[in-house]
Amino acid sequence: MQYTFVTCTPEGTISLAKKIGALLRAGDCIAYYGDLGAGKTTFTRGLAVGMGLPDEVSSPTFAIVNEYHGKGAVSLYHFDMYRIMSSDELETTGFYDYPMEESVFAVEWSENIEDAFPEDVIRIQIDRIDDDTRKITIEGDERFAHIGN
Repeated sequence: MQYTFVTCTPEGTISLAKKIGALLRAGDCIAYYGDLGAGKTTFTRGLAVGMGLPDEVSSPTFAIVNEYHGKGAVSLYHFDMYRIMSSDELETTGFYDYPMEESVFAVEWSENIEDAFPEDVIRIQIDRIDDDTRKITIEGDERFAHIGN
């Protein structure tokens, strides 16, 4: 199932992502698609808040992964695969050492490791329309059918 939303401000993108974050559960894997500056990290900030985690999300570009944990909440692992050229290189990043079944993964530049995702991966395409406007397309299950903006 595919759902498309348009947000007109970074706050609108965060608000939409909060709604999605509130629906996520352990074992979910989100594969982001979108150009540099599209808003993937901004979206992840909203996911974290919706999951009950702190909103101090930053880009994992240089660290490859940032971890976010909260009291009693499912943990979020935010990956950046920009410098990873194929899923063959994942072993060296420690990707497989993180507990996907007990947490949520959000992966930027996911096209680089497409074949490493589970069958039920949630795909989120973020297209930059202008400085503030984003077209966000979510491909996932029926949980996301009634989100609205």
